[in-house]
Amino acid sequence: MRLKADITLFLISIIWGSAFVAQRIAGQVGSVYIFNGARYLLAALVVLPFAWRSFKNTNSKISNGHYKWMGVAGVFLFIGSAFQQAGMVYTTAGNAGFITSLYVVLIPIILFMFWSEKPHWLFIVAVALAMAGAFLLSTGGKFAIHLGDILEIIGAFFWAAHVIVLGKYASKYESMSFSVGQLAVCGALNFGVGVFAEPMPVFDSNLLFAIAYTALLSLGLCYTLQIWAQKHTPPADAALILSLESVFAVISGWLLLDERLAPVQIFGAFLIFAAVLLSQFKEWTSGTIDHDHLVEGR
Repeated sequence: MRLKADITLFLISIIWGSAFVAQRIAGQVGSVYIFNGARYLLAALVVLPFAWRSFKNTNSKISNGHYKWMGVAGVFLFIGSAFQQAGMVYTTAGNAGFITSLYVVLIPIILFMFWSEKPHWLFIVAVALAMAGAFLLSTGGKFAIHLGDILEIIGAFFWAAHVIVLGKYASKYESMSFSVGQLAVCGALNFGVGVFAEPMPVFDSNLLFAIAYTALLSLGLCYTLQIWAQKHTPPADAALILSLESVFAVISGWLLLDERLAPVQIFGAFLIFAAVLLSQFKEWTSGTIDHDHLVEGR
């Protein structure tokens, strides 16, 4: 069973990584909010039957706190997804995948800034590696600022804030209904803003495929599979396997979109990946890291 769970998590990381290609396809037609709104609302509908069954089996009740934190999580998810998809208009799938993975490194920084939780010294080293890696990946070693990568970095802060909210507050409530609620809030906000902020895109086969792939597989299917898999795999091991998402984003961009990285960019990507692994090393050795809800951020 443990082997099946690890293989399942490995397949999830492949789907998550390849989902950046689907998002890049949507980005190439300039769709940000409408695309996000469609895929998150569809994902909410996909997860809804599972949430309803779980809700009935546990005889849970939705309290005011439940509604409140679903809303807060949905808002952070909306902002993070908006910056991420806006960045996909200007940057590659590989860059977006690696820069988004920085949220793992940013979590202890936010916890220190707003909750006064002192980070482990390993996190400080990880932050330095991540900053150097992001610079090399984005600029190729030249002093140039690329809009798409900056938007992805800003989005990573909100992914980190989203994970913190889930870790501190979502665990108090029934998880599946919480997931549907935040997905619905995120989708509604994206779609609402998109109606006023951007022209309605042409829903051709490429855009429809991108919506369906990210909603049904990256959000709907992977969320359900991750819940099962992490019952049979230690959390720290699961986090290590899922961190391969950024690697598969680069591989997918190369195979499907012919995106290339210069050697210095590859080195930058390696530094980011090393920073992500290092930031989890303390939890990996103690086996205490909690990544139960990471899929909602995709």
